[in-house]
Amino acid sequence: MFVVFAAPLLSENAMRMVEAAATLYGVRLGVITHDPADALRHLQGSVAHWRVSDILNVDQLVWATRELAFRKGPVERLFGAYEQLQVPLAMARESLGLPGLSVEAAINFRDKPRMKTLLRANGLPCARHRLAPSVDDAAAFAEASGFPVVVKPPAGAGALQTYRVENMDQLRRALAGQPPSPSSPVLLEEFVRGREHSFETISIDGKPVWHSLTHYEPTPLHVLENPWIQWCLVLPREVDDAKYDDIRAAGRKALDVLGMTTGLTHMEWFRRSDGSIAISEVAARPPGAQITTLMSRAHDFDLVQAWARVMIFQEFDPPERRYAAGAAFLRGQGHGRVKAIHGWNEVQRDLRELITDVKLPETGSAQSSSYEGEGFVLVRHPETRVVEAAVQRIVSLMRIELA
Repeated sequence: MFVVFAAPLLSENAMRMVEAAATLYGVRLGVITHDPADALRHLQGSVAHWRVSDILNVDQLVWATRELAFRKGPVERLFGAYEQLQVPLAMARESLGLPGLSVEAAINFRDKPRMKTLLRANGLPCARHRLAPSVDDAAAFAEASGFPVVVKPPAGAGALQTYRVENMDQLRRALAGQPPSPSSPVLLEEFVRGREHSFETISIDGKPVWHSLTHYEPTPLHVLENPWIQWCLVLPREVDDAKYDDIRAAGRKALDVLGMTTGLTHMEWFRRSDGSIAISEVAARPPGAQITTLMSRAHDFDLVQAWARVMIFQEFDPPERRYAAGAAFLRGQGHGRVKAIHGWNEVQRDLRELITDVKLPETGSAQSSSYEGEGFVLVRHPETRVVEAAVQRIVSLMRIELA
């Protein structure tokens, strides 16, 4: 089977996906990217490559896929993990007559106001919102909803360009630089107070066949607002506990409403202080923030390769959740370059048997622009409470000094 994977750049994460797909039995892989073919040299010519100048351009995606098909044979799948690419990929598949997530469904996942409108219309709990085409419209929503409110782009990803405003003056200042317009509106949401989580689901032919859960501490928005915070996330072992019945039911209904067919989805949601839930948004792609790696560690399998098999063969064997797993993200204190790493010896001394993965910055390296920070430590253990204590211990002991 000849299949094509598309990614703007062959980043570390994208290369993991390329290698996972290329090593599946019976698969011949093509790659469309902005990067030159040299990035794939280590695969010894087993991967066909086509370079484009704008991978978000549907015509270029169609052209590249047809050129690869001309050289290597008929293409049977066209897929990718980059969120901004999901709609162009769906449009290219429609043009080429290839199976996969439809254009309508891809837009449902990508267009956040449309998504929330669909969810609310189908009785699913989510934050109140408005797509505001003007400053006055944004102000009217904020007055009706009450402050604080969250401001974000309509097609955001990973909490980027998302911020909270506390009053009308802050809102007007926030919108002054790039005032919203009918052609470039801004999305406003009520600020949901509660604990934030994620809910990951693998679906085959529209049927959810497996799920995972994650707890954030603190919320990603709070992390973005406070660059010094070393934050954590935990995948509890008890994913089938009755206390998650409401989000499992809501999550599955949401995927049905949005039109999910086959793939891995990442939903962000809140548990309010009164116990109720609110869906924030859903992405039709694998999760970031090391969640994919943590799911691999919690189940003792390779989720990236499992995702590739889902996308190519529509096959998945649900694994057993053997462990809880957690990530402690190490974010630099100060500004500049990494001067010193404090506390690592103590973490090794106290938690060595729990640690599965480590990424520490090199002294002298530039400060990271990612909300993940300068590095991370991943841990796992059969008991969730042990993992929760371990990640908190790591962020209390370790400090990345910048100068």
